Amino acid sequence: MEASIKDRVYAAAESISAERNPTVASVRSAAGVSNADATRYLKEWREEKQNAGSTIAATPPAFAEQALRLAGGLWAEASRMAAESHAALEREWREQTAHQEKEIAELGDDLDTSTAQHDAELRARDERIAGLEKAATGSAADAAEAVAALATARAEHEQALSALRDELSEARGANTALTTALEALIARIPDAPEAPNTKS
Repeated sequence: MEASIKDRVYAAAESISAERNPTVASVRSAAGVSNADATRYLKEWREEKQNAGSTIAATPPAFAEQALRLAGGLWAEASRMAAESHAALEREWREQTAHQEKEIAELGDDLDTSTAQHDAELRARDERIAGLEKAATGSAADAAEAVAALATARAEHEQALSALRDELSEARGANTALTTALEALIARIPDAPEAPNTKS
């Protein structure tokens, strides 16, 4: 009789649990048993369910060995990809740095050339004005025109030199920003992960 009561309580609990959480009252009503029997066997049913849910089967050795081999293969592939990515980024960084340094050097050469030309033109105009001043036959209008031309030329050259200096400064700033960004990107690449322990 006790086994029959237990079976009825278990069957009622299983049926009720499909829709909601079984209670002593609902199991007692469905199984047609006393409150004490419903309480006792519902508790046992819940304990068995909990134990069954927490039981984990041992991993078969063959499966564990296969999993370790798979993990080792994944680690090797991840290491290879990380190394290739790091090398590619470093190569790109070196190329970009070399390109920026070349541009800065070219801009510096342009600035030196422009400055030399500017100085040569100023000296030529100074010599011309000096010659005009020495020549007593020169008119005041010609002298004023020469002075104005010299002032205009100086202003134009100063403007050109200022623009060239700004361009050089921007190029240096861009090179610094690029170098910082690439170094930060390379620093974010994780080192190759350690090989997993394949010993059983």
